[in-house]
Amino acid sequence: MESRLLDILVCPLCKGRLEHDRTRAELVCRADRLAFPLRDGIPVMLESEARSLDDAAAASS
Repeated sequence: MESRLLDILVCPLCKGRLEHDRTRAELVCRADRLAFPLRDGIPVMLESEARSLDDAAAASS
């Protein structure tokens, strides 16, 4: 993902900064604990498509 695009994209819920997780192909919002998928290099910025980071922490416990 281009860094210029990452600089202008924000979380659709809180408008906070997103981090690019290259290994999982996701954009992560730490504030909302959500990970938005990248499909074919295109960010899917829908809450209904986001993965909860809390679910991942619970599954690993």
